[in-house]
Amino acid sequence: MKFCTALKSAPGAALGTALATLIAATTLPAIATAQSPGVQPIDSIVALVDEDVILRSELELAVEGIVERIRASGEAMPSMDLIERQVLERLIQRELQVQKALQTGIRVSDSDIDQALVGLAQQNNITVQQMREVIEADGEDFAEFRRNIGEEILTERLRQRIVNGMTPISDTEVDILLASEDAGGGEYNISHIMVQLPEGATPQQIQEAGEEAADIHRRLTEGLDFASAAISYSDSQEALEGGEVGWRDLNSIPAFFADAIRDLQPGQFTDPIRSPGGFHIVKVNDYREQRQVVVKEYHARHIMVEINELIGARAAMDRVTDIKRRLDAGEDFAELAKEFSDDPTSANLGGDMGWFPPEAYGERVAQTLTGLDEGEISEPFQTVAGWHIIQMLGQRETDRTEEAIREEARAKIRQQKAELEIERMLRQFRDEAFVEIRLPGAESASG
Repeated sequence: MKFCTALKSAPGAALGTALATLIAATTLPAIATAQSPGVQPIDSIVALVDEDVILRSELELAVEGIVERIRASGEAMPSMDLIERQVLERLIQRELQVQKALQTGIRVSDSDIDQALVGLAQQNNITVQQMREVIEADGEDFAEFRRNIGEEILTERLRQRIVNGMTPISDTEVDILLASEDAGGGEYNISHIMVQLPEGATPQQIQEAGEEAADIHRRLTEGLDFASAAISYSDSQEALEGGEVGWRDLNSIPAFFADAIRDLQPGQFTDPIRSPGGFHIVKVNDYREQRQVVVKEYHARHIMVEINELIGARAAMDRVTDIKRRLDAGEDFAELAKEFSDDPTSANLGGDMGWFPPEAYGERVAQTLTGLDEGEISEPFQTVAGWHIIQMLGQRETDRTEEAIREEARAKIRQQKAELEIERMLRQFRDEAFVEIRLPGAESASG
């Protein structure tokens, strides 16, 4: 298996989902061709994107990556002209985003790319040097690999800037969402096919898009695989991943989607749905009930000796060691905390930290508490804040489902707004740009 299609993309990884998609889709080795030694193929332009171009060689690299992914997944292989059309549109979208990012002052340094490479290598349990050796052994230029990663970081930062410019989610919005009939419901794993409409679409364009969506729906009912149809015909960002969106609840997708899939069983899909952006067909892949959120909490108290300009690390260690000796001799923990602890929040409470989740005070505190029995006092240990002694007072499991639901509701509203805003901006970039496509049979120019 080629290295890039074997890369793992861990959820929440710093590189982001789009980076993993880029690597799998656009950085695979070129297709081997039977040529005489020293003879180089003549490259050609397949698309003009404002003042830049996309070359045939770039398209072939990206197509090869998608073809290999489809074969590995066992999905039906669409025709090559459909794959080329989809992949070229993705390259155009990426080029437009890179241009817009640079125009708005977003930059990516060599150290940014180096850090991304380190994270990517760590995800695959290898070193950067080993990753480079595998890539070059596959016949790929590592400098080009770096450039692709740099461009994807640019597009991720552009998208993040779009999201950051949104109005913050208010408590009222969260309250309204939680008061809806779908609050606390289950989650749907969905896939999506979209026939996109341009901004200010004419009645004829709307009719043509509706007819195309109806034709795709007809083929699906006749047995066409949904993932293959998405790869072949969808204009959505998830098209080349078989249209897979992932797990969503009814509150985290547009209302017209939620109403359409509410009563669907896994394996079923909707009729074409009209939205301002186009026509959609949504498939329910799976369903699961909402999980209960139960977290472990600790009750503890501590004494902290801060390391600062007046008390160095050695002096702080000596002081906390003396406090521990006095505790071992039977002196009262609360009284010593009031006298010696430098933590202003807990000192006057006898060091009482209240109830808190394990991660609240960092990994070192969590590790120490894990090894203590109720009532036991730890040995002195150091964190970035200073030296500590901690006593375990108790532990419990607490149902935090309500708090988790509220936080998830806020995140869902943010995600839904972000997806709509990014989609709107990308459509605007595409509509405003000059794009000339030079594939046989393709629409020649737009913008």
